[in-house]
Amino acid sequence: MIRSMTGFASASGALEGWSWSWELRGVNGKGLDLRLRVPDWVEGLEVALRKQVTAEVARGNITCNLRIASAENDGTLQVNTAQVDTLLAALQEIETRAMDAGVSLAPSRASDILTMRGALEQSDQAQDIDALREVLLAEFPAVLEDFNAMRRQEGAALADVMQDQLNEVETLAAKAAALADARKEDAAANLRRNLARVMDNSEGADADRVAQELALIAVKADVTEEIDRLAAHIAAARALIGQGGPVGRKLDFLMQEFNREANTLCAKAQSTELTTVGLALKAVIDQMREQVQNVE
Repeated sequence: MIRSMTGFASASGALEGWSWSWELRGVNGKGLDLRLRVPDWVEGLEVALRKQVTAEVARGNITCNLRIASAENDGTLQVNTAQVDTLLAALQEIETRAMDAGVSLAPSRASDILTMRGALEQSDQAQDIDALREVLLAEFPAVLEDFNAMRRQEGAALADVMQDQLNEVETLAAKAAALADARKEDAAANLRRNLARVMDNSEGADADRVAQELALIAVKADVTEEIDRLAAHIAAARALIGQGGPVGRKLDFLMQEFNREANTLCAKAQSTELTTVGLALKAVIDQMREQVQNVE
């Protein structure tokens, strides 16, 4: 089954004073662009989540947001003694180097140190982060499955639309083939008349050479190859849709081939009816290509 690149899933949970919410969304993209917005103080979480997503998603712009809060947070701050010791040692080294260089520095104040990153921390951070990480990692596969379920559902709808469009292309190609067959006798008669007219007004002209040129014109007006290739492209597209998986790139390339055949058919048409069919083909192919842009 093919999947759409568009999807969304959300979830929430809680554990021993922690509460959190997940949001996973995807939109169209040429490749896989994964953006994780998760708290960096839960060590190893981002790497593990990235591994899970890349194992399940092949293409699209994917954004994963995780917001964590303390359900019992009273706003109490406490000094991170280890970080403060590190900061004091750094300040002492800086002041020593400044004195050696003859540079005068203003005295450091406690309030300056407290504003430095990591000097103060919420008291609730003392809770067990390892247990929180394990619960989050155990919960995420369900979020990812909901996300993929929506993408599969949209993919099934895309497949139905594209199958209808392929049926329409097949019908138009058959109509073009019938029109091309119907005009063969008229085209041959026209060529014979043109040859006679040229020979009557071109004394000394090489009859074989003129015949070759007219034959070349006839070949250039023949749309049999374009119709045959359209049939092959239809079969290939149906096979890819039936195969499923990340086939969006292959389908996109195939749409270019469809469009090329329709353009050539229009260029060779030489009749209003066949040109009309060619333009209808181009319109359906363009609509189908828009759908393919959503396929993973």
